[in-house]
Amino acid sequence: MKIRITKEFDFEAAHALDGYSGKCKDIHGHSYHLELTFVGAPKSDLGLSDCGMVVDFGEIKKIVKTQILPLFDHRLILRKDTRFKEIESINERIRLVDYQPTCENMLIEIVEILKKHEPKEVKLVKGFLRETANSYAEWLQEDNP
Repeated sequence: MKIRITKEFDFEAAHALDGYSGKCKDIHGHSYHLELTFVGAPKSDLGLSDCGMVVDFGEIKKIVKTQILPLFDHRLILRKDTRFKEIESINERIRLVDYQPTCENMLIEIVEILKKHEPKEVKLVKGFLRETANSYAEWLQEDNP
């Protein structure tokens, strides 16, 4: 029997959407909320310390803390061709990316990283990134065969 498990994370980041005509064209920040859902079968070997678990939540936490958060948490994320490029020399927390740093594109990058590092016994099936109280992006494996 398969079970879905979800681990949640929060981080702070700022971005600007160069070329966009709305308020988000200028530098601004968000408190992001990330949810990651994996599917797998609970381990049944009573001799294992993680018996009954699909995967230890600590293992997911370790992956996110080492592979995801250093790229996003307390970072100013800008396109490589940003008009704000001159501030890079005075701020070490700037991260220049190849994509427009929208919530959607940030989630795509997070999913791509996680798929390379996901524990062998589980499969990432859902990624959810909340940018504001009423705005979020969602990635589902079923939409991406």
